[in-house]
Amino acid sequence: MEQVTADVYTIPQEHLDLCETIRKIAQEKIAPRSAEIDEKAEYPWDIRKVLAEQDILGLPFPIEYGGTGTGTLMLNMAIEEIAKVDASCALILMLQELGTLPIQLFGSSELKDRFLPKCASGQWSPAFALSEPEAGSDPAGMKTTAVLDGEEWVINGTKNWISNLGIADFYICFAVTDRDSRRITAFVVEADRPGFSVGKLEHKLGIRASPTGQPVFEDVRVPASNVIGEVGRGLSVALATLERTRLGAAAQAVGIAQGATDYAISYAKERVQFGHPIFDFQAIQFKLADMQTRTAAARELLYKACAMAQRREPGAASYSSMAKVFCSDTAMAVTVDAVQVLGGYGYVKEYPVERMMRDAKITQIYEGTNEIQRLVIARNMK
Repeated sequence: MEQVTADVYTIPQEHLDLCETIRKIAQEKIAPRSAEIDEKAEYPWDIRKVLAEQDILGLPFPIEYGGTGTGTLMLNMAIEEIAKVDASCALILMLQELGTLPIQLFGSSELKDRFLPKCASGQWSPAFALSEPEAGSDPAGMKTTAVLDGEEWVINGTKNWISNLGIADFYICFAVTDRDSRRITAFVVEADRPGFSVGKLEHKLGIRASPTGQPVFEDVRVPASNVIGEVGRGLSVALATLERTRLGAAAQAVGIAQGATDYAISYAKERVQFGHPIFDFQAIQFKLADMQTRTAAARELLYKACAMAQRREPGAASYSSMAKVFCSDTAMAVTVDAVQVLGGYGYVKEYPVERMMRDAKITQIYEGTNEIQRLVIARNMK
């Protein structure tokens, strides 16, 4: 567990050692595959296997369920390391938390025992199904319903923008269970239940190796034991989950920004114009200095937010939102600058910064858009 004191965080040596191991895995196993998996837009099962074998997929889980028990800060440091070379592969780890945290926070002992160990080992993959075609930032517009029939709930509806579609072994599905009061309930829905199907897959700007689309629920029946938390309290489940998991999007963004900065620096030292490496020119030095500074600042905010979330401190939700906004805006700005440093080479797929720029954009959108995060921050200022 991370060692922290008031208003600061400390990174234990064992975290740093683990990060170094993950960094080597990312550079040796993931980086050589990044361009190909982006081009083909295929889920990297081989990378997932490596992450499972190295216990990296166990980072979001407590020891009692087969996880590492190393906490929020270590998890997001790992996401950052992987995102430096490939944001799609970092999303594999992010979804390990997003799709299981509702069970960890609100699930019954039976649900925890049934699902968490198989996810911690990497045997199963989860998905989080909240958004719908007409209900993205506004869950109150949800149209998916669940009706109690005897001892089973019958779920009908279509979700949208759901990561891990067709990959996940189960989906955390949110549905309206009281039409009059618009109360929502969270359910675990196994992918092999009759009536569940994989709908349209999206063709995306970035994170192309992670399948995203529409899971469809047609008279899908689940037992009452698959309810997560209390009936009618599903919105609380969703919000408590996203308050933590948006840190993963922030970590992914920091990783993208650092990866782009590192590549741009390396390129600038080798690219010769007018008889000198372009790194020698002040215009390039200042751009790279700003990229490095913004990324470092983003990381500090992220790590503090992680420490606060781990300690469950007052104000953690606001810091989580601030980290998500600042880190994702930084990733977008830094990757645009990285493309500019590389010039024409930055605009072609032979070099990774154009992919990093495409991948960065989603960090401003998912896990709650930055506009929504700014509303959260503002409300906490009152």
